[in-house]
Amino acid sequence: MNAYIHDAVRTPRARARPDGGLAALKPHELIGGLIDAIETRGHDARGAEALIVGCVGQVGAQGANVALVSKLHAGLPDETAAWSINNYCVSGLTAIGQAADMVQTGRARSVLAGGVEMMSRVPFMGDRADYYADASFPARTRYLPVAVAADRLAEDAGVSRAEMDQAALVSQSRTVDAEGGPLVASRIALNGLNSDECARPTTLEKLGKLPAAFAEMAAPYADALEGRAIDHRHTVAHAPPMADGAGLTLVSSETEGARARIVAHVEVGGDPAASLTAGFTAMDRVLERAGLTLSDMDRIEFMEAFAVTIVTFLRERDVDPDKVNVGGGHLAKGHPMGATGAILLSSLLDALDACEGRYGLVVAAGAQGVGSAMIVERMGGR
Repeated sequence: MNAYIHDAVRTPRARARPDGGLAALKPHELIGGLIDAIETRGHDARGAEALIVGCVGQVGAQGANVALVSKLHAGLPDETAAWSINNYCVSGLTAIGQAADMVQTGRARSVLAGGVEMMSRVPFMGDRADYYADASFPARTRYLPVAVAADRLAEDAGVSRAEMDQAALVSQSRTVDAEGGPLVASRIALNGLNSDECARPTTLEKLGKLPAAFAEMAAPYADALEGRAIDHRHTVAHAPPMADGAGLTLVSSETEGARARIVAHVEVGGDPAASLTAGFTAMDRVLERAGLTLSDMDRIEFMEAFAVTIVTFLRERDVDPDKVNVGGGHLAKGHPMGATGAILLSSLLDALDACEGRYGLVVAAGAQGVGSAMIVERMGGR
């Protein structure tokens, strides 16, 4: 049985600070607003049999099973199952993959799935997990912040400051160019916010003046780095801004009214020390599973986890850069962690619609070797 995407919507990404464009709302209100939007756009969102929500910081405003809280807030039927997952920064895409599995195996006719993260309410590492500072783990498996891992990866891969500056410029420029057009057709205004407010248009000259940003962050993790001195290269412009946001997808077994078919989905683990490389493994496996290649993809949403990842992808893979992140990426728009995968999928469907393409690919990566990828086929794009 196939799983079809009937709609995939997202909020704008807002600055993760008290005066950010979404900060006055609560996480369940973001999910509720997207459920309402899917209904308004002509789909039976409240007829879904389950709601699956990815979220990383599941404490405080995002605690108490944020999926269940969202279900109650949105007035979904009592019989609707609701659960939350944490698969780090790929959580939103993992949730959609779980929804597809449920539909494909006949366990549900339709499922709502996506993610939410309000970093204005629950900051990075806000769950204060013991693991973050647990020295009993071997160095290779100890927690390392992704910014530090990104700097180490850039040094190991020989990714230059100039390459990362160029990647940041492209992300910002494309974000500006996409505003008001079909590439943001499924972005739903909430709380009066109708743009990705983290975007900060810039120039190569300005980018070149920024200092490396994450040396101080690395200091407490000297043991995990086994005493290695890193050549810190990423600036704040090479890192996705912390953000508030949500994305939600309606997955169904019904063909009629669908926007896309889920062709294949893969979850992988990877080297925890290399951290951000598992997305590449997930991408390779999902392409193999689908029997397709990068050249078959009409549009690609590749998570700009840090500048090193997108530079490495474009440099080392045979891919047309004009098909990748055509409406801008994370470096400009921001990274609401648990929501990211769902937001990228929504962006991908808009990009496929805009070019009337057939196949699209989403690739996401997270800390400690977490990766996820999905291929979709646009209905009408055959």
